[in-house]
Amino acid sequence: MGVKAFLEGGVASVVAGCSTHPLDLIKVRMQLQGQPEPPAAALRPAIVFLSSSTVAIPYQPTAARRPGPIAVGAQILRAEGTAALFSGISATVLRQTLYSTTRMGLYDILKTKWSSPSSAGEGSPAAVLPLHRKITAGLIAGAVGAAVGNPADVAMVRMQADGRLPAAERRNYRGVGDAIGQMVRREGVGSLWRGSALTVNRAMIVTASQLATYDQAKEAILGKGLLPDGLPTHAAASFAAGLVAAAASNPVDVVKTRVMNMKVEKEAPPPYAGALDCVMKTVRAEGPMALYKGFVPTVSRQGPFTVVLFITLEHVRSLLKDL
Repeated sequence: MGVKAFLEGGVASVVAGCSTHPLDLIKVRMQLQGQPEPPAAALRPAIVFLSSSTVAIPYQPTAARRPGPIAVGAQILRAEGTAALFSGISATVLRQTLYSTTRMGLYDILKTKWSSPSSAGEGSPAAVLPLHRKITAGLIAGAVGAAVGNPADVAMVRMQADGRLPAAERRNYRGVGDAIGQMVRREGVGSLWRGSALTVNRAMIVTASQLATYDQAKEAILGKGLLPDGLPTHAAASFAAGLVAAAASNPVDVVKTRVMNMKVEKEAPPPYAGALDCVMKTVRAEGPMALYKGFVPTVSRQGPFTVVLFITLEHVRSLLKDL
């Protein structure tokens, strides 16, 4: 039962992660909007002609309306090509294999254990697990999965963000193995767990809200006889789960993305001293709604991701039910 739960969750997670990877990349690029531009761009001179003399003055960026998800996607296609939408997909596969396989399998095991006949009382059938226990199972499973998968998460964020940097400053990782190897060599093993507290917090929020909402919504739909147990029920419950998970996790996700992506130069202080410092600097510079940057692509990605995840999971379960 234990191995089967991890296998089912792992297969469903990898399929869902790969199919929604471009939306995740757009979300990451939008979450990084508003950060200080690299020095090469910030110090670009502007040439002003005054009568017969020429004066060079520092470039002053003007406030502009930031592009939405469709514009960001089109920008990536124009500047970097179609393949750029799949930058970091090897890291996505590894992340889903480590993080999501762990959280999905562990959640299923805890849910089964806590809803067994013995926990419901002698002579009682296996009870429907109360919502608070589903949330607790999600919090535990998310924390463990995030701790296991953090190195792949850091590599994925960096690979997805690389294209926004000037060519001379790009990391140019060849794949997730190269990314992890370079991080260890240049920044130490500890860099693989940079932002891990944020990753764990986000994963606890996402897993608890996503998995608990899916189970609760599915039970409500079936219990009230609104739909039979099939594709429409799975799609409706998973869409509700994706929406709740996106709304709950977006602020933590923005901070996690920025902390993981920051460049730390030798003998120089890091751009952010930690998660709280990142929150304060982001809110001061860009306003509180900056914590909901990338929300539209987050919903656009989390909705399809969750739908594909649970529909695939239900299908894999039906295929493996006799094992």
